[in-house]
Amino acid sequence: MKLPHSNPGILVPSGNGTRPLGKTRSAATPATAAAAAAARRAAKPRALFLLDDWAYDSVYGSEVADELAARVDFVAAPVDAARLAERPEVLREVEFLFGGWGTPPMDGAFLARAPELRAVFYGAGSIKRLVTDAFWRRGITITSGCALNAVPVAEYTVGAIFLSLKHAWRFAMGMARGGRYLPKSGVLPGAFRTTVGLVSLGAIGARVAGMLRATDLRVIAHDPYFPPAAAAALGVQLVPLDEVFKRSHVVSLHTPWLPETEGMITGRHFESMRRGATFINTARGILVREAEMVGVLRRRTDLTAVLDVVFPEPPPPDSPLPALPNVVLTPHIAGAHDEECRRLGRGLLEELDRLLAGRPLRWRITRGQTARMA
Repeated sequence: MKLPHSNPGILVPSGNGTRPLGKTRSAATPATAAAAAAARRAAKPRALFLLDDWAYDSVYGSEVADELAARVDFVAAPVDAARLAERPEVLREVEFLFGGWGTPPMDGAFLARAPELRAVFYGAGSIKRLVTDAFWRRGITITSGCALNAVPVAEYTVGAIFLSLKHAWRFAMGMARGGRYLPKSGVLPGAFRTTVGLVSLGAIGARVAGMLRATDLRVIAHDPYFPPAAAAALGVQLVPLDEVFKRSHVVSLHTPWLPETEGMITGRHFESMRRGATFINTARGILVREAEMVGVLRRRTDLTAVLDVVFPEPPPPDSPLPALPNVVLTPHIAGAHDEECRRLGRGLLEELDRLLAGRPLRWRITRGQTARMA
């Protein structure tokens, strides 16, 4: 079933063909209301895609949408926030909402228009801007592709770690800037019994640690919330933050952006790094005190910073970062893009099957969990 983006008509798909959206109903008696409720329970749950058009194409597309349509009854074609504002009545009978980038916040006004809503499947990363106190009070289930979005970030990070241990960035930039090979002198750590330090062991950091288990690297990490037994199972030694920077040949930052984590990485941390070390940031630029980092990188030309994120993004025209020979900038590409986004849609299809079968959801997020999430 191909679900178009535009929504010009007033007829919408139904389990019994099409039905007019917003048609005035005759008054129901208690008996007919009970019968209608029983019929709804026996029918497929009513659902809606609510996200930006590009996100629908990337995360779900016709392939995943067809498989979802075999399980739920979509009450309308996919809508974005602007089209929803024109036709808010489309939410009235929605039980399952499939979202992603562009899904609007679910505040009290939104939820008042969606009295039947009982589960949200969010095909993107953090849900923090999406959920509200009113949402949690309603007891609505939400499951997210956040952990699945962690997969490409972890893959980017592991690739960057191995390139960093070979100082590939320095040699590549030396050729690009100077037109010649740089001499292979000084420290070249390599990947045998050298140390990688991870700052935070959330969905991404823990996945990176797991991917590094098959290597000869030593992995240390700082995360005051991560259970020591779980860290030991990953082969990770938990240490204070200062020690991560002092001991590691590569430090990779994976901390969520919270008020208390802004500016947590300081110039002192960079100054303490061992000779020839590399710092990788795929988390958020605001976690790092950039001016202090730049000052150290200017003095310590043996250090390298690989930054997939900065603050603000993109860097302003007067930013010193692009001109520094020991800084590598990529435009926030570590997360899911293009075909990688389809992993999120597939994961939410599996979550729907679990929910319909009465099994526990794998990616469900509770209100308590959001306190330490970006």
